[in-house]
Amino acid sequence: MNYPANWKRRHLLGLEDISADEIITILDVAEHFRDVLEKPGRKEPLLAGKTCANLFFENSTRTKTSFGLAARRLGADVIDFSAATSSLAKGETIIDTAKNIEAMGIDAAIVRHSCPGSPKLLAEKLRCCVLNAGDGPHEHPTQALLDIMTIRRRFNKVAGLTITLVGDIAHSRTARSNIWGLRKLGANVILCGPSTLVSRDWEKLGIEVAYSLDSVLGRTDVFNLLRIQFERQVIRPFPSTREYSHLYGMDITRLAHCKKDVLILAPGPINRGLEVTPEVADGTQSAILEQVTNGVAIRMAALWLCLEQK
Repeated sequence: MNYPANWKRRHLLGLEDISADEIITILDVAEHFRDVLEKPGRKEPLLAGKTCANLFFENSTRTKTSFGLAARRLGADVIDFSAATSSLAKGETIIDTAKNIEAMGIDAAIVRHSCPGSPKLLAEKLRCCVLNAGDGPHEHPTQALLDIMTIRRRFNKVAGLTITLVGDIAHSRTARSNIWGLRKLGANVILCGPSTLVSRDWEKLGIEVAYSLDSVLGRTDVFNLLRIQFERQVIRPFPSTREYSHLYGMDITRLAHCKKDVLILAPGPINRGLEVTPEVADGTQSAILEQVTNGVAIRMAALWLCLEQK
């Protein structure tokens, strides 16, 4: 496989600061790896001899497993770091922790942390590649890329589509990365949710804000149903989960008022019955499990592009 000439990055820290061409490059490379994942063996050892470290200072199931599997599919070795049993509990800083792990001979650090900007800080302090696996409410670039890949595979385009992000925009790193990526590729983005979770300030960037989900059902091509992130909220932003589900949950009744080819996405874990009902989550319009499969391909692409950058 030929290395793309337009890729010059050693780190993937977010989608706000990369170009549309770079996003398309990642998507195109991920399509190649998606084909690899469907073949017997499901491996292409392009990173044989490399070592990747999952430095997760926050809990994760899908992202951590997906990055680890992506690295192994490329032939790399993987180190899994546990913050709970590390020297952080003894007062060591994340910089010292990361530098010590780097000294063991790693080539890439995949970083998740509750503090925004942590991956960027480590990219400035380490010699190895750094990939952002989610930094607080700031960005989650590979999640947005797998969402965009799923959309592009379904519609064969992104430009001109209307994508509505529904839910906890205020605390969602996935929403922010999606906003940057989708807009750079020419999509129309609508942010929908309670006023306590969706600020009018987004309109200053030319993004539509809607406080009624029913008002956008018929003109949306893709709904991305975001999880309500109770763990990041200081106060409850709505009276009850029942009220939220009534006003913003995607159910069969609402689905009937959507376009016939509407696509339903939801970055896991999903709260069945809150953001989306089981009938919709498991229905034919849903691509929730396809997102997970595409996530491995996207992370294979990101790892290969960054680690092979000369």
